[in-house]
Amino acid sequence: MRRWNGWGDDGFSMATPESGMGYLVSKVAPGPVLADVDLKSVCDQVPQSRLPEHPLISTDAEQRVRHARGQSLPDWLAMRSGDFGVFPDGVAFPESTEQVQTLLKFAYENDIEVIPYGGGTSVAGHINPLESKVPVLTIDMGRMNQLLSLNTESQIATFGAGVPGPQVEAQLRSKGYTLGHYPQSWELSTLGGWVASRSSGQQSLRYGRIEQMFAGCTMVTPKGNLDVPTIPASSAGPDLREVVMGSEGRMGVITEVNVRVTPLPQEEKFFAVFLPSFESAKSAVKEIVQNKIPLSMLRVSNALETETQLKLAGHEKLIGALETYLSLRGVSNGKCMLTFGVTGNKKQNALSLKQALKILKAFGGVKGPKMMGEKWAENRFKFPYLRENLWLEGYAVDTFETATDWHRVTDLMNEMEESVRTALTEEGVVPHVYTHLSHMYTQGCSIYTTYVFPNADNYGDTLARWKKIKAAACRSVSNGTATISHQHGVGKDHAPYMTAEKGQLGMETIQSLVEHFDPKQQLNPGTLLELKDK
Repeated sequence: MRRWNGWGDDGFSMATPESGMGYLVSKVAPGPVLADVDLKSVCDQVPQSRLPEHPLISTDAEQRVRHARGQSLPDWLAMRSGDFGVFPDGVAFPESTEQVQTLLKFAYENDIEVIPYGGGTSVAGHINPLESKVPVLTIDMGRMNQLLSLNTESQIATFGAGVPGPQVEAQLRSKGYTLGHYPQSWELSTLGGWVASRSSGQQSLRYGRIEQMFAGCTMVTPKGNLDVPTIPASSAGPDLREVVMGSEGRMGVITEVNVRVTPLPQEEKFFAVFLPSFESAKSAVKEIVQNKIPLSMLRVSNALETETQLKLAGHEKLIGALETYLSLRGVSNGKCMLTFGVTGNKKQNALSLKQALKILKAFGGVKGPKMMGEKWAENRFKFPYLRENLWLEGYAVDTFETATDWHRVTDLMNEMEESVRTALTEEGVVPHVYTHLSHMYTQGCSIYTTYVFPNADNYGDTLARWKKIKAAACRSVSNGTATISHQHGVGKDHAPYMTAEKGQLGMETIQSLVEHFDPKQQLNPGTLLELKDK
């Protein structure tokens, strides 16, 4: 069963080996283990609903608790402490586009704010209700989860927007196809959410980001349905798909999504290669993508992430033997692990692998054991469970990310890490910070930073620590040369930093689109654009 106060299935946990915990303690001492509240005590806090009765809406306390928060660190602290703040007044579970239309009409007629809800995986505050003088309705799309049609000639599939990643792939795989979109949140996040937040998957090098997969949709708005047809390309003015993508529930509720699918690959393999330095690894992946070698995934861990991953893996004897082998091959202190994949037919994969390894070898790369690539594939969606385990040891874990051009990558990465490392200097706390590059483009790449810091003595002070780090991290990328979010979306947390990227005229353009589709500003207020008086 899904956890009500954390990530994923409550029957699964991700243990950290004793040697790995010892390494982490040597980097940053743990804080106290803070007590968790139970679900019943939170349900008892839920106030009476302000919503008029409606047959499609539940005002059940537990449903309102389970739909009140996402998966950001502040959400985590709220769920663990019981200090939720605001709950939606009710939750609807529509099963058709027509029912969503009914719900939006009801909301507009009764002055009700609406929050679309996919998998509840937001780490930027997308789905959190704000304090409001009017009722708040959350629309959970989870029952609209079926493959509605598959046109094999054009390779277009149509799904209900609430379908989560595993069901997307299971339903397509039974017919010999794949979408190939694998964000870290794949286990829980939904197709509609991917479109609404401009998601990126781990194998975007082969399949593209969601914008390359997104072919059309139906979006229910207060002014009617926006139906975007599946045309392969058009020069007929602005692309309406671009209006829908990244709209984050501010313009309407996406109910059906058309996506471009691909026949299942004959073969898929992943590998690990170690390079002597971050600069050599960065240069190698840049050469690979700029030469358009058809890999499916590329990821470079910087030296500290490489060290951390090897230490947290346990298996001290095996890792020790690997370290000795790499040292003998000239790859020792400062080494960086590069993970990559090949996906396709066997002949194509063999050629891609040969080309990639030739470039990596030229930059001093040494291929790691076959098992390392296989382990990456096996554990690729388990990282979010690490927060649970480290929380029980007195640590808080969070991430932030951006994307920028190649010539800025190293300096920006260092600035991002330093912003986190020094954010708690006044408290004498130095978080453990490390980074990887992923989602490679000929122009640049994403930069994804993870940080671990000790809990404070109570929940309020732990949240205050996060706020200091978050503000410093956001400032480090809000400079007009990088994005505030490459893959996590804007939500409410990143909205204050949007102007640096979009400019004033750009922000006014987005605002005018939102006002066009939602004249009363009742859809997901405060998300994407900062809240303003109605």
